[in-house]
This record gives sequence, C-alpha cells and structure tokens, in this order.
Amino acid sequence: MKDQKEETALETNDLLTKGQLFFEKNGKLIIIIVCAILVILALIFGLRKWYFQPRDVQASEEMFAAEQWFGQGNYELALNGNDNHLGFLGMIDEYGNTKAGNLAHYYAGVSQLRLGNYDEAISQLKKYKATDLFTKPMALMCQADAQMEAGRTQEAIDLYLKAAKASDNFVSAPTALFKAGMGYIILGNGAKAIDCFKQIKANYPESSEWSEVDKYMAYAENM
Repeated sequence: MKDQKEETALETNDLLTKGQLFFEKNGKLIIIIVCAILVILALIFGLRKWYFQPRDVQASEEMFAAEQWFGQGNYELALNGNDNHLGFLGMIDEYGNTKAGNLAHYYAGVSQLRLGNYDEAISQLKKYKATDLFTKPMALMCQADAQMEAGRTQEAIDLYLKAAKASDNFVSAPTALFKAGMGYIILGNGAKAIDCFKQIKANYPESSEWSEVDKYMAYAENM
C-alpha cells in the first residue's frame, strides 16, 4: 500500500515537472494566444454593442414606412420606397446584415408574388432566414404559390409539403396540405391528393379546410 502511494506521488510530481517545463518552453506563445483570444472576444462584444445593435434599431425604424405600404397593398412602393424612406429592396442593400434586413427579404418576396413577379419572389424568399414558426412555413408556402403560378406544379407541391412539416399547427399546416392535395389533382394523382386530404381530416378538425376536403376527396377518388 505504501509503495503504491509512493508510486502515485512520483507520477504526480513527474506530471507537474513536465507541465512546468512545457510552460517554461512555451509560456510566451501561450500568453500571446490567450491575449489574442481576449482581444477577439472584446472586439466581438464591442461590435455587437456599439455597431450591430444600433444598426438593428435604426433598420427597424427605417422599415416602418415600407411595412405600412405593404399593409395597405401598395407593393410597388413597399418594394422601391420613395425619396424619404427606403423600400424593402433598399433595406436589403443598406441593412442586409440586420434582423430587419433579413425580414425585408420575406416582405420583398411576398410583394413580388403579389405583383406577379414569380421568379423574383422565389429568389427573395429563398434568401430569408426564418427565425420563427409563423414566417418559416409562410415563406415556404409563398415560394410554392409562386412555383404554382409559374406552372411548376410538382415543385410547388414539394414546397407545400415541406411547409406543412415546418410548422405543425392548425393555421398553416392544413392550408399547405390542402394546396398540395389540389396540386396532385392538377397532376392527375388522385391517390396522393387523398393522402393529403386525409391528413387534414385526421389531424386538423379545428381548421377551416377540414369541412371543405370531403368534396375534393370524393372528386379525387373518382379520378
């Protein structure tokens, strides 16, 4: 027992000696690395506090006018702005690295969709980095709507199904499934259309689509 303790003590002393020698040999390099890390962390903190946060506030205030135009259905003005305020496209150029600049991609995409500019709508919506459970499925559904309007039905269906999975709630999921089912009807695939409608009947009885799908399911069964 005594020999084992002595052996353990010797191993510990050996490790301490090796550690001391390593630090003596590489101490300056270690200090430089630690100082560099501290400087980088300080820069990140400073940029966040004194640059990015004020930019976020400024961008949110600047986008207020464009959001007002969007709510009024004035999509051209919402996109391009006027002499006094930026539109969503200007927001993207000026404040693209802010939260408001990111959200501007979503608004710009929906505006382009409403104006019938389907490829531009898809491009903007793809650039939007969704951060919540509402706009994420909505951005996917708007992409799908643009694909459908452009005549790319299968691409639209894929996006509708993706939107249904992105947010499993009674607002967006049944709408996405319903649109996917209608897309399958357009393609003449009654079986897959029925599958979409059955998911609505089984999982979303509180949705507005629930009472509507029976007639479309009957139609799909007779295709």
